[in-house]
Amino acid sequence: MSSGTTKIELVLNALRTVQDPDLKKDLVTLGMIRDLQVHSSGQATFRVVLTTPACPVKDLLKSQAAAAAMTVPGIESVEVTMDAEVKNRLSTTAKGLPGVQHIIAVSSGKGGVGKSTVSVNLATSLALDGARVGLLDADIYGPNIPTMMGVTENPKLTVHPEKGEVFIPPTSHGVKVMSMGFLTQGDQPVIWRGPMLHNILNQFCTRVEWGDLDYLIIDLPPGTGDVQLSLAQMLPLTGTVLVTTPQEISLQDVRKAFNMWDKVKVPVLGVVENMSFFKGDDGKIYRIFGEGGGDLLSKKFSTRLLAQMPLLPAIREGGDSGRPIVVQDLNHDAAHEFRKLAREVAREVAILNASSEASTLEIGAFH
Repeated sequence: MSSGTTKIELVLNALRTVQDPDLKKDLVTLGMIRDLQVHSSGQATFRVVLTTPACPVKDLLKSQAAAAAMTVPGIESVEVTMDAEVKNRLSTTAKGLPGVQHIIAVSSGKGGVGKSTVSVNLATSLALDGARVGLLDADIYGPNIPTMMGVTENPKLTVHPEKGEVFIPPTSHGVKVMSMGFLTQGDQPVIWRGPMLHNILNQFCTRVEWGDLDYLIIDLPPGTGDVQLSLAQMLPLTGTVLVTTPQEISLQDVRKAFNMWDKVKVPVLGVVENMSFFKGDDGKIYRIFGEGGGDLLSKKFSTRLLAQMPLLPAIREGGDSGRPIVVQDLNHDAAHEFRKLAREVAREVAILNASSEASTLEIGAFH
């Protein structure tokens, strides 16, 4: 064995001391260390390939990996490149969308809780972190996403060799967007019964060319009706994010939504408590819609409280102008909170993916 190879093994052994805090395994065992080389100058170079570009502990893992490699005798310097590969926890099936790794629904049992605002800023934040993201507006009767994303062009039609005519979704703020709002005229209402609703959802699933996506975010309408059930049947949803406001009236409906997702076997990734508080010019915090509802909800269902978002004019202005707050002002406190939310959602997806892979390995061991 050459000295270079020996040093590579030593560096790998050192990197086995660095553990992903969420997946509870070391970086080497997880297959995250790639392209490791030890040069004659004493420099070690390698890539750390994370499970998501929105990893909330990216900087920590980078510094820990570099420090671990530097403990190896003869290593004079370390160059670490951070990368990411988002993998699907499910095997590819006819039900899935080709090229789409994870489908995340944003849901609430009640209207007016800011679900679309959460969807828009979640999708845009993931894109800002380097993920490939799509946003499907599944609120057929009240499609607001084109306005909130500032989309100025309609989808293009092209001919697919197998599917026939398909839509190519437009892109805004780095996110591919599809909505019923592109297919209706101005203020004309959509007056459809269940079968037509199911048909258009099926077309959104089969006749939109999303390309390769790490995450497809689906903004659902309020309630627990046809749209939610149809999508759960049509698509392998990775999980759902529940949006609520703190007061009991909202929580009652979100509890129903949680139970619905439980019945259709879709994991709940966590709860977002929106409009949690308002901070006045006097510096005081005002709990306009009550307090603690999201925390109680997450504890009741043993899930995470992912974020408590403030009630701020800037967030509303971002939606009205087509420039989400995370695009409009990256330094705004609300933008920081939405960026943190996106990373927490990505974290939950990665943990869910890892647990699913572990379960598959355990089952396979007995066959």
